[in-house]
Amino acid sequence: MEVALCPNSNEVHIYARSGSQWVQTHVLKEHDLLVTSIDWAPRTNLIVSCSQDKNAYVWTLDRATSVWKPTLVHLRLNRAATQARWSPLEDKFAVASGDKCVAICYFDEENNWWISKHIKKPIASTVLCVDWHPNNVLIACGGTDMKARVFSAYIKGVDQKPAPTVWGERLPFNTL
Repeated sequence: MEVALCPNSNEVHIYARSGSQWVQTHVLKEHDLLVTSIDWAPRTNLIVSCSQDKNAYVWTLDRATSVWKPTLVHLRLNRAATQARWSPLEDKFAVASGDKCVAICYFDEENNWWISKHIKKPIASTVLCVDWHPNNVLIACGGTDMKARVFSAYIKGVDQKPAPTVWGERLPFNTL
Protein backbone atom coordinates (compact mmCIF):
# COMPACT_ATOMS: atom_id res chain seq x y z
CA MET A 1 0.00 0.00 0.00
CA GLU A 2 1.32 3.42 -0.98
CA VAL A 3 0.11 6.99 -0.59
CA ALA A 4 1.17 10.27 -2.21
CA LEU A 5 0.87 13.59 -0.39
CA CYS A 6 2.14 17.14 -0.44
CA PRO A 7 3.64 18.49 2.79
CA ASN A 8 2.49 22.05 1.95
CA SER A 9 5.42 22.61 -0.43
CA ASN A 10 6.43 22.17 -4.06
CA GLU A 11 7.18 18.46 -3.55
CA VAL A 12 5.13 15.28 -3.69
CA HIS A 13 6.12 12.63 -1.13
CA ILE A 14 5.29 8.96 -1.60
CA TYR A 15 5.07 6.70 1.43
CA ALA A 16 4.79 2.91 1.59
CA ARG A 17 3.48 0.83 4.44
CA SER A 18 6.16 -1.26 6.14
CA GLY A 19 4.68 -3.26 8.99
CA SER A 20 3.00 -0.73 11.26
CA GLN A 21 5.09 2.21 9.95
CA TRP A 22 4.88 4.48 6.92
CA VAL A 23 8.26 4.85 5.16
CA GLN A 24 9.04 7.59 2.65
CA THR A 25 10.06 5.92 -0.62
CA HIS A 26 10.15 8.77 -3.16
CA VAL A 27 10.17 12.56 -3.36
CA LEU A 28 8.89 14.01 -6.64
CA LYS A 29 10.51 17.40 -7.28
CA GLU A 30 9.56 19.26 -10.42
CA HIS A 31 7.10 21.99 -9.44
CA ASP A 32 8.31 25.52 -8.62
CA LEU A 33 5.41 26.54 -6.36
CA LEU A 34 2.97 24.88 -3.95
CA VAL A 35 1.43 21.61 -5.20
CA THR A 36 -2.35 22.03 -5.09
CA SER A 37 -3.54 18.57 -6.14
CA ILE A 38 -2.39 14.98 -6.64
CA ASP A 39 -4.35 12.13 -8.21
CA TRP A 40 -3.04 8.57 -8.54
CA ALA A 41 -4.61 6.38 -11.23
CA PRO A 42 -4.82 2.90 -9.70
CA ARG A 43 -5.06 0.84 -12.91
CA THR A 44 -2.32 2.57 -14.95
CA ASN A 45 -0.20 3.55 -11.91
CA LEU A 46 0.22 7.10 -13.22
CA ILE A 47 0.26 10.14 -10.93
CA VAL A 48 -0.85 13.59 -12.03
CA SER A 49 0.13 16.60 -9.94
CA CYS A 50 -0.69 20.27 -10.46
CA SER A 51 0.55 23.40 -8.81
CA GLN A 52 0.30 27.13 -8.32
CA ASP A 53 3.13 27.35 -10.89
CA LYS A 54 0.44 26.81 -13.62
CA ASN A 55 1.88 23.41 -14.54
CA ALA A 56 0.85 19.78 -14.32
CA TYR A 57 3.08 16.72 -14.51
CA VAL A 58 2.24 13.13 -15.24
CA TRP A 59 4.59 10.86 -13.29
CA THR A 60 5.46 7.40 -14.63
CA LEU A 61 7.27 4.79 -12.56
CA ASP A 62 10.26 3.24 -14.34
CA ARG A 63 10.11 -0.25 -12.87
CA ALA A 64 13.71 -1.08 -13.87
CA THR A 65 15.23 1.81 -11.89
CA SER A 66 12.34 2.41 -9.43
CA VAL A 67 12.40 6.12 -10.32
CA TRP A 68 9.34 8.30 -11.03
CA LYS A 69 9.83 10.20 -14.32
CA PRO A 70 7.91 13.45 -14.92
CA THR A 71 6.28 14.52 -18.17
CA LEU A 72 5.23 18.17 -18.42
CA VAL A 73 1.63 18.70 -19.53
CA HIS A 74 0.99 21.53 -21.98
CA LEU A 75 -1.79 23.25 -19.96
CA ARG A 76 -1.68 26.77 -21.46
CA LEU A 77 -2.88 28.38 -18.20
CA ASN A 78 -2.25 31.94 -17.05
CA ARG A 79 -3.24 31.29 -13.43
CA ALA A 80 -2.73 28.56 -10.84
CA ALA A 81 -3.98 25.02 -11.35
CA THR A 82 -6.28 24.14 -8.45
CA GLN A 83 -7.21 20.45 -8.86
CA ALA A 84 -6.37 17.50 -11.11
CA ARG A 85 -8.54 14.40 -11.52
CA TRP A 86 -8.09 11.28 -13.70
CA SER A 87 -11.06 10.13 -15.78
CA PRO A 88 -12.60 6.72 -14.94
CA LEU A 89 -10.78 5.03 -17.86
CA GLU A 90 -7.54 6.82 -16.91
CA ASP A 91 -6.91 7.88 -20.52
CA LYS A 92 -7.33 11.61 -19.82
CA PHE A 93 -7.59 13.95 -16.86
CA ALA A 94 -9.06 17.33 -15.99
CA VAL A 95 -7.25 20.27 -14.39
CA ALA A 96 -9.30 23.01 -12.72
CA SER A 97 -7.74 26.45 -12.57
CA GLY A 98 -7.88 30.06 -11.51
CA ASP A 99 -7.89 30.91 -15.23
CA LYS A 100 -11.71 30.51 -15.42
CA CYS A 101 -11.40 27.24 -17.33
CA VAL A 102 -10.97 23.49 -17.05
CA ALA A 103 -8.18 21.88 -19.07
CA ILE A 104 -9.06 18.43 -20.40
CA CYS A 105 -5.72 16.70 -20.97
CA TYR A 106 -4.99 13.66 -23.10
CA PHE A 107 -1.92 11.92 -24.47
CA ASP A 108 -1.01 12.70 -28.09
CA GLU A 109 0.69 9.52 -29.39
CA GLU A 110 1.96 11.25 -32.52
CA ASN A 111 3.98 13.88 -30.61
CA ASN A 112 4.52 11.81 -27.43
CA TRP A 113 3.23 14.43 -24.98
CA TRP A 114 0.17 15.42 -22.93
CA ILE A 115 -1.88 18.26 -24.44
CA SER A 116 -5.06 20.02 -23.36
CA LYS A 117 -8.31 21.43 -24.64
CA HIS A 118 -10.03 24.12 -22.58
CA ILE A 119 -13.61 24.30 -21.38
CA LYS A 120 -14.10 28.07 -20.92
CA LYS A 121 -17.58 29.43 -21.49
CA PRO A 122 -19.71 30.15 -19.49
CA ILE A 123 -17.28 29.78 -16.55
CA ALA A 124 -16.71 33.21 -15.01
CA SER A 125 -14.67 32.40 -11.89
CA THR A 126 -11.92 30.24 -10.45
CA VAL A 127 -12.76 26.55 -10.81
CA LEU A 128 -12.03 24.78 -7.52
CA CYS A 129 -13.17 21.21 -8.11
CA VAL A 130 -13.84 18.75 -10.91
CA ASP A 131 -15.16 15.20 -11.01
CA TRP A 132 -15.98 12.74 -13.77
CA HIS A 133 -19.19 10.90 -14.61
CA PRO A 134 -18.65 7.11 -14.92
CA ASN A 135 -19.17 7.36 -18.73
CA ASN A 136 -15.71 9.05 -19.06
CA VAL A 137 -17.21 11.94 -21.06
CA LEU A 138 -19.23 14.17 -18.73
CA ILE A 139 -17.45 16.28 -16.14
CA ALA A 140 -18.86 18.35 -13.28
CA CYS A 141 -17.06 21.44 -12.04
CA GLY A 142 -17.66 23.88 -9.22
CA GLY A 143 -16.28 27.36 -8.82
CA THR A 144 -16.07 30.43 -6.66
CA ASP A 145 -19.18 31.85 -8.38
CA MET A 146 -21.18 29.33 -6.26
CA LYS A 147 -22.29 27.39 -9.35
CA ALA A 148 -21.85 23.78 -10.34
CA ARG A 149 -21.85 22.96 -14.04
CA VAL A 150 -21.77 19.79 -16.11
CA PHE A 151 -19.88 19.79 -19.42
CA SER A 152 -19.03 17.32 -22.13
CA ALA A 153 -15.32 16.51 -22.27
CA TYR A 154 -15.68 14.30 -25.35
CA ILE A 155 -12.48 14.28 -27.39
CA LYS A 156 -12.67 12.81 -30.89
CA GLY A 157 -10.00 10.19 -31.41
CA VAL A 158 -9.65 9.54 -27.67
CA ASP A 159 -13.18 8.67 -26.53
CA GLN A 160 -15.62 6.12 -27.87
CA LYS A 161 -18.98 7.58 -28.86
CA PRO A 162 -20.90 7.67 -25.56
CA ALA A 163 -24.28 6.06 -25.08
CA PRO A 164 -27.23 8.46 -24.80
CA THR A 165 -27.76 9.84 -21.30
CA VAL A 166 -30.24 12.15 -19.61
CA TRP A 167 -27.82 14.91 -20.63
CA GLY A 168 -28.41 14.20 -24.34
CA GLU A 169 -27.50 11.94 -27.25
CA ARG A 170 -24.80 14.05 -28.86
CA LEU A 171 -22.14 15.38 -26.53
CA PRO A 172 -19.67 17.58 -28.44
CA PHE A 173 -16.79 19.08 -26.45
CA ASN A 174 -17.69 22.02 -24.15
CA THR A 175 -21.46 21.39 -24.40
CA LEU A 176 -23.30 22.44 -21.25
